[in-house]
Amino acid sequence: MAAPPARADADPSPTSPLTARDPPGRQAEKNETACEDRNAESLDRLLPPVGTGHSPRKRTTSQCKSEPPLLRTSKRTIYTAGRPPWYNEHGTQSKEAFAIGLGGGSASGKTTVARMIIEALDVPWVVLLSMDSFYKVLTEQQQEQAAHNNFNFDHPDAFDFDLIISTLKKLKQGKSVKVPVYDFTTHSRKRDWKTLYGANVIIFEGIMAFADKTLLELLDMKIFVDTDSDIRLVRRLRRDISERGRDIEGVIKQYNKFVKPSFDQYIQPTMRLADIVVPRGSGNTVAIDLIVQHVHSQLEEGCAGLGTPVPPAAPDAERPEEHAAGARHAHHHQVGPTWGRRPRARSRSRALPLHFRPRRDKETSRDEFIFYSKRLMRLLIEHALSFLPFQDCVVRTPQGQDYAGKCYAGKQITGVSILRAGETMEPALRAVCKDVRIGTILIQTNQLTGEPELHYLRLPKDISDDHVILMDCTVSTGAAAMMAVRVLLDHDVPEDKIFLLSLLMAEMGVHSVAYAFPRVRIITTAVDKRVNDLFRIIPGIGNFGDRYFGTDAVPDGSDEEEVAYTG
Repeated sequence: MAAPPARADADPSPTSPLTARDPPGRQAEKNETACEDRNAESLDRLLPPVGTGHSPRKRTTSQCKSEPPLLRTSKRTIYTAGRPPWYNEHGTQSKEAFAIGLGGGSASGKTTVARMIIEALDVPWVVLLSMDSFYKVLTEQQQEQAAHNNFNFDHPDAFDFDLIISTLKKLKQGKSVKVPVYDFTTHSRKRDWKTLYGANVIIFEGIMAFADKTLLELLDMKIFVDTDSDIRLVRRLRRDISERGRDIEGVIKQYNKFVKPSFDQYIQPTMRLADIVVPRGSGNTVAIDLIVQHVHSQLEEGCAGLGTPVPPAAPDAERPEEHAAGARHAHHHQVGPTWGRRPRARSRSRALPLHFRPRRDKETSRDEFIFYSKRLMRLLIEHALSFLPFQDCVVRTPQGQDYAGKCYAGKQITGVSILRAGETMEPALRAVCKDVRIGTILIQTNQLTGEPELHYLRLPKDISDDHVILMDCTVSTGAAAMMAVRVLLDHDVPEDKIFLLSLLMAEMGVHSVAYAFPRVRIITTAVDKRVNDLFRIIPGIGNFGDRYFGTDAVPDGSDEEEVAYTG
């Protein structure tokens, strides 16, 4: 598992890691600063005075933070800045994330260096993944050893590498992951795990970041933070005493018995595997500048996207969530190319022969429009349920006779509405599916870039085992529908378990979704042929949300009044 020790007297070779150094003109200034830093970190200042007793035990957990602007509660996730598309017109990930590995000894400043890189990169979506979150669950005997500072947390066997590798693979694929939260005061994982999402750049940091061959293959850049052992000891003393409720004797005992020997045997030899070695950690701004420049160049060459990825489809003028900039892709993949390349998509698209004139008539009152819309929703959902898997089952009637029938063969049905119009279909789904779970997604247009962005997400737990009814009342170009499907796929919902339901779709939207996701079932009550220059369905039914909720349309015909809507 660990890399073999490297010779201390080995000569540098052309393949040796790049060691970043400061220019000679700045060396004197750096030396003076380093001396001041050492004095500032003296033991007299950092350690508690004799006789004051132990510091109170604070509950500290592993820091596995997602840098993108997200607001999370126990029930929902809000993208406060909006997440642009991370997939192409085929529905697959447009560009794989760029993964940076940060290794080094305990308290060498890896997390600080990672945060400095994140700030300097100025990339909208970055995930910081800490190896501290992946300590294995301890047995009772190991818990007892840890309580007496007799368990080696600095050994490769202390980490769950299988979970680390699977988590990093999914993040690089843009999928959501569940990450454990480790409590250092109790040496155990907390019950609630964190949810992280894929990003443009992933920074993975930990003492054993380079100790596994499979893990190394997932890293696009490997950085070793090299900090003097005395400084690392001082930092560890300060951290473990003030943040983790440990005592001086216990910290020093653990350092001499486990930390230092493990560094010499397992961690320091991996320095030769690094692409860049950063002496003095966060104090080496020149090295960090070099790293940032290299990452920028790699991103620009196509390893990952710095800017907003190319949108998958054009906007729905019937809804504000879909964007105009993607129209080029929707037009490019119209009837011929779509059905010719993906013939399976035709068999999974269904249109009910239901044509209620009042729904189309612009003179129809709001009450009448709602009445016929609800009737269509009920019929549409009941028809969609017929495509679910069923199995034979036998029940006993009140007359004592057996009756052979059919029952649902899946685990559970979940409805997901695309706000705002999609939520009008939720009552009809609840009326025909008892105890159905409901999730919501909000996708809106970025008015500066014209791109669709994911702003709000609330999905039930363990949705990957369910059949998902994805609901949107109108689909013009399919941009919002494609992003919603991609979100479900990133939460491990199988493509063939997703049903897209809509009251009205344009051919362009049907083709775009079917081309990107051929195994998604598309069910609608009507398909109109054309989409005009404003991306409205022709002949269409107008703005469904405005007609249903009784709101006034914006004079330019768009739905920008919904931009501030958060459900």
